[in-house]
Amino acid sequence: MSEVVTRATQDQVAIVTVDSPPVNALSAAVRRGILENVNAAVADPAVQAIVLVCAGRTFIAGADITEFGKPPQPPALNDVIAALENSPKPTIAAIHGTALGGGLEVALGCHFRVAVKEAKLGLPEVKLGLLPGAGGTQRLPRAVGPELAVQMIVGGSPIGAAEALKHGLVEEVVENLVAGAVAFAKKVLAEKRPLRRLRDDDSKLAAAKADRSIFTNAVAAMTKKARGLEAPFACADAIGAAIDLPFEEGLKKEREGFMKLVVSDQSKAQRYAFFAEREAAKVDGVPDGTKPRPVSRVAIIGAGTMGGGIAMSFANAGIPVTLIETGEEQLKRGLGIMQKNWEATAARGGLPPDAPAKRMALITGLVGLENVKDADLIIEAVFETMAVKKEVFTAVDAHAKPGAVLASNTSYLSIDEIAATTKRPQDVLGMHFFSPANVMKLCEIVRGAKTAPDALLTAVSIAKKIAKVPVVVGVCDGFVGNRMLAARSKQSEKLLFEGALPQQVDAVVTKFGMPMGPFAMGDLAGLDIGWRSRKDRGIKSEIADALCEAGRFGQKTGKGYYKYEQGSRAPMPDPEVETLINDTLAKLGLKRRDITDEEILERMVYPMINEGARILEEKIAARPSDIDVVWLYGYGWPIYRGGPMHYADSVGLKHIAERLSAYAKATNDPSLEPAPLLARLAAEGKTFASLTQPSKAAA
Repeated sequence: MSEVVTRATQDQVAIVTVDSPPVNALSAAVRRGILENVNAAVADPAVQAIVLVCAGRTFIAGADITEFGKPPQPPALNDVIAALENSPKPTIAAIHGTALGGGLEVALGCHFRVAVKEAKLGLPEVKLGLLPGAGGTQRLPRAVGPELAVQMIVGGSPIGAAEALKHGLVEEVVENLVAGAVAFAKKVLAEKRPLRRLRDDDSKLAAAKADRSIFTNAVAAMTKKARGLEAPFACADAIGAAIDLPFEEGLKKEREGFMKLVVSDQSKAQRYAFFAEREAAKVDGVPDGTKPRPVSRVAIIGAGTMGGGIAMSFANAGIPVTLIETGEEQLKRGLGIMQKNWEATAARGGLPPDAPAKRMALITGLVGLENVKDADLIIEAVFETMAVKKEVFTAVDAHAKPGAVLASNTSYLSIDEIAATTKRPQDVLGMHFFSPANVMKLCEIVRGAKTAPDALLTAVSIAKKIAKVPVVVGVCDGFVGNRMLAARSKQSEKLLFEGALPQQVDAVVTKFGMPMGPFAMGDLAGLDIGWRSRKDRGIKSEIADALCEAGRFGQKTGKGYYKYEQGSRAPMPDPEVETLINDTLAKLGLKRRDITDEEILERMVYPMINEGARILEEKIAARPSDIDVVWLYGYGWPIYRGGPMHYADSVGLKHIAERLSAYAKATNDPSLEPAPLLARLAAEGKTFASLTQPSKAAA
């Protein structure tokens, strides 16, 4: 018998316990252990019912995804589920923590399910570019009906025990997991309840069989935001098979869908992203045993768009915030916007009605920097100029308590220069949030030359607490994300001088999967910001400057690279812009040429990859996957392409290096020549992934 699964008998009930930390993933050993123990319990005349339970903090939280792509080891998960389903004795899954993916599929194979009230149940495979491959798409619609099954499988969102009880996914919510499950088993025996095999029960499919729009409307609602993704539609097809086909045929259809997805580039990219996010939380160069400093109160300086969004993130996590401004009016305006944002979310049903008031109660608005004195973490979110930042940090240094972590929300300025204005550079680091900060998941944690390891860990752990994805980066202009974005911006601008139009460039970038193209993004941010900055530095950009001189600042003026109808944010191509570009090129003596979509895509993406290679050489990022996490969670890079460095590996570094060299010569731009690291890996036939060892983590 397997040591990760054990069996004990109590009052004629066999308790089969899975104990495979950390999340009881369905490895070959766990599958074998469940199968052996269930078969032994069925054969044991002293046993009348079987309870499947897990030790540790959770029920089975999914498959062991490190086994994907490797030769399958027996027993198959379907064989384990069949043993539970075909048992002549009642089988009961006792769920705590999370029953996810294969874990919920195992529970669906049992005749009955009970759960503690904190339990969560779900089939989130879609988030890995997969569909449930062990009967989940066939049994769940039979357990809860197709509408909720679509939400859980196509949307990938788990439900709580109360909702599971309401929809018949669990029979009972119990106080004490094992005792409650055993008591339930005895009740089933005493009442001689028939054993319910979900595969045989089509009662909850009847309405959708009679009116298929019940199913198709649910799918349409869940796939609205699935642009470019394959898995949500494959999941929907598999659920459709549960409605249209007998169980065994539906199971076959599900298996075909799973086998197709598991080898797809999209699923490989999504599984890579899953591991990359976990890897990013591992911080290099921190001595073993280093603990983060305690943070019970946070102060945020600046109640503008960024400061307000950051404050909302902390209040959302239940952490009290002191929000500090220089004047009452700015403070009042900032607090008002936060309240409005929460109230709008509550009105849409995204928050309970009492949540806005509860969250606002966690925020204390005060005027004056001396009010940082009680905070364990102080985040500065003021105007992005070095002089202002230095002034703020000098004042904060005078008022902050010893040991407080001082963070700047700068998007490109030097943390070392900011830290030098204080007497405690070891406590200073960057926490670069992305706009809107209460929505975007990324937080670039910038490690200064003198940042103390425990200060760094404090920033990483607090970022996780407020549901952000932290990535530790080094000091350089623009850190990881904005530095790579600058390489793309340079090319997008050059393309206009060569003959491309804004709408052509943006269409290529959005077709690739980005939420916006560079010119629509410029209009959203405001073209006057870059114009002011160029004038300060004595730099010219004739097309962008001409737009600004014509009062075209983007969405806020209704005209930029595009025109915008009154009250609309939808960019519309404007013939005036084409005329302005033509006139500018004529003045400069330049001729337009036809530029292919392929060239546009390569010049939008390959220079970013090249900059990523330089970032790795300079050790600004610890791993290629960290760069990918920055782009996935901070810039809307499509998850099904895995991030710029993963995408580079899938295209082939040799091809990218050759194309960059060709563009460097064709456009007379030596900055496009392949970075030494990219050139070396390309020459050796290697990938960026070869720079790091693959993770051994399980899902």
